[in-house]
Amino acid sequence: MTQEERLEYLLHEFKEDSGCYRDLEVGEGYGDRRRALRSLMNIRMPGRMQEEVLQVQDAFLSEEAREKGIVTPWDIPTVKEQYGYGGSCAGKLSLWQGDITRLSVDAIVNAANSRMLGCFVPCHRCIDNAIHSAAGIRLREECNRYMGRRKMQYGPQYEEPTGQAVLTKGYGLPARHMIHTVGPIVTNLLTDGLKRDLENCYWNVLQCCVENGIRTVAFCCISTGEFRFPRKEAAQIAVRTVLHFLEIHGQGFDRIIFNVFQDADEEVYGRIFSAL
Repeated sequence: MTQEERLEYLLHEFKEDSGCYRDLEVGEGYGDRRRALRSLMNIRMPGRMQEEVLQVQDAFLSEEAREKGIVTPWDIPTVKEQYGYGGSCAGKLSLWQGDITRLSVDAIVNAANSRMLGCFVPCHRCIDNAIHSAAGIRLREECNRYMGRRKMQYGPQYEEPTGQAVLTKGYGLPARHMIHTVGPIVTNLLTDGLKRDLENCYWNVLQCCVENGIRTVAFCCISTGEFRFPRKEAAQIAVRTVLHFLEIHGQGFDRIIFNVFQDADEEVYGRIFSAL
């Protein structure tokens, strides 16, 4: 199958699977059809899908990742090379601006919400939506199994607490795994408790890496988007926590990447590393 054929097949199957969107009218352009498929994937609740459809989805997403351009940790300069930072862990740290779903690392970090099922808003611009869309619907199914076990243990109203770390497979991504963490939500003032919650996100993700033999990991900017954590303070907490963790467990990592998407975040991290 070509990518065009896979897209047509998947669009038909996901429309049929949706029930109420069987007659959805979609534009003829590739971009229109691709957005429609992503939307159908985004709104789909966890549930069984035919294995044949899943295999075509996996092939489609893997080829899409290849077309976007896969980036390895060794393609990215270290902060020592980029900013002249000379700390003992400088050779293990990188700052990279780009699409986190392109990174071929042991794990990328997803800023999840407390439902842990991804974003259901069609084509939303949050990192949770981008990662689930690039990974495919197998990811939502695994997250749903995890939440089912937690609800059996803690009750049907269970939501994932802030600051924990949950490991899943990477599925359609170049990354082998994902680590999901629920960041703190800033609704008014930035408090010391919210700062500690964000620190716990970074610390527990790194602890999860150590426990699972993950030596290359890429962090997104946890909580700075929809959760409104100020980017300067978030970056300071991220760098400080990672450096502290590496003082203890530095031998367990080959590369830790701070992934940013917006220019403003790159500037903030760049100033931090230039000043260290």
